[in-house]
Amino acid sequence: MSFPTPLVTRFAPSPTGLLHLGHAYSALFASAAVRSNGRFLLRIEDIDRGRCRPEFETALMEDLAWLGLEWERPPRRQSEHMDDYREAIGRLAARDLIYPCFCTRKEILAEIAGMGSAPHGPDGPLYPGTCRHLSGERRRRRLEEGDPFALRLDIRRAIAATGPLSWTDRGRGTVEAAPHIFGDVVLARKDTPASYHLAVSVDDHLQGVTLVCRGEDLFPSTHVHRLLQALLGLDTPEYHHHPLIAGEDGQRLAKRTHAPTLRSLREGGATPEDIRRRLGFSGPG
Repeated sequence: MSFPTPLVTRFAPSPTGLLHLGHAYSALFASAAVRSNGRFLLRIEDIDRGRCRPEFETALMEDLAWLGLEWERPPRRQSEHMDDYREAIGRLAARDLIYPCFCTRKEILAEIAGMGSAPHGPDGPLYPGTCRHLSGERRRRRLEEGDPFALRLDIRRAIAATGPLSWTDRGRGTVEAAPHIFGDVVLARKDTPASYHLAVSVDDHLQGVTLVCRGEDLFPSTHVHRLLQALLGLDTPEYHHHPLIAGEDGQRLAKRTHAPTLRSLREGGATPEDIRRRLGFSGPG
């Protein structure tokens, strides 16, 4: 007699502020996906040490517990696993798939402006590839001089190395990967060994995540994540990109727009059941 393989999903907030209703929806969505057969993990994405705060990590776990969510402890904190990301970067470097980029944001914008027109991706104009063409000697000299740099993926080499790729999305079916839409995406910086794209790809593999539930705004990022999975020999989970929660003004709820926090709603008298009903969920987490 065979039994279904338990699903493993996760909620992965960054402790840069208090959780709002959009976060609550995403956490409840992921938890509900594995309620009858699976594991729900919490991951703290705290690589950006300049913006992340311990008090926000404490607060988000308090808010999730208040909602009735339970997760496997302890959570994985990205800041405690920098060596995992350095190892991945080393493997890409050994295959000559990344290169140091010394361009400042101002220099990049100036070069793009000088081009008259430039291809755009999900994050805006694509990097024009200036430093991709530097000689090995020039790169070595600038590194020795201590110039700040980012490590970019040579997207053309990377795609050539993997060939066509796809992934399964529960909302859209089979999706053909198109990582070129991001151009030579940044994977790390001089003082930070991983970008969001690299860290989450490595984390999902190491944590055994089989179903990634996250907002529709992150759908484009999956193109890059699928490419990194292929390059690094990482497992490819299923994906389910859920709709985003909007406020009364119709705008997406976000920290930068000062969306009402779970903490403020709770202090105003809301109960966990109120929040769940408001977001379309019922029953235990």
